[in-house]
Amino acid sequence: MPNNPIGWFEIYVNDLERAKTFYETVFEVSLESIGDPNDSSIQMLAFPSDMERYGATGALVKMDHVLAGGGGTLVYFACDDCAIEEARVTAAGGSIQRPKMDIGEYGFISLVVDSEGNMIGLHSMT
Repeated sequence: MPNNPIGWFEIYVNDLERAKTFYETVFEVSLESIGDPNDSSIQMLAFPSDMERYGATGALVKMDHVLAGGGGTLVYFACDDCAIEEARVTAAGGSIQRPKMDIGEYGFISLVVDSEGNMIGLHSMT
C-alpha cells in the first residue's frame, strides 16, 4: 500500500446527540455537522482534522437501517496518554472494557465502550 491503510472511518450511532456529547466530552473536541449531498436522511458529525498531519479522520453517522453496537471493526484514537481520555469515559456515559495496559514497544491501549455500545480503542506511547 502506498498510503496509510485507513483514509476515513464512520462510527454508527443510534442517538446522534448522545454520541456527540460522549465524544466531545472524552476527547475535548467539537464535532462539525457535515452532510451527504445525495441523501439528506444521513446525519453526520465529523471529527476535527488536519489533512497535513498523520492519521485519518472520520465521523459519527446516524443512518436508517444501520445500528450501533457490536461490529467487527475497532477504531483506535491517538492520545498523548490514553489514561486521560479513559478517565472521562464513565462520566460521559460510556464504560471501560479494559483499562490502560502496556503493549510493549508499541505503547499503551485502553478499550472503552461509547454511549452507543460501540467499542473503541485509545492508544498512546506513554
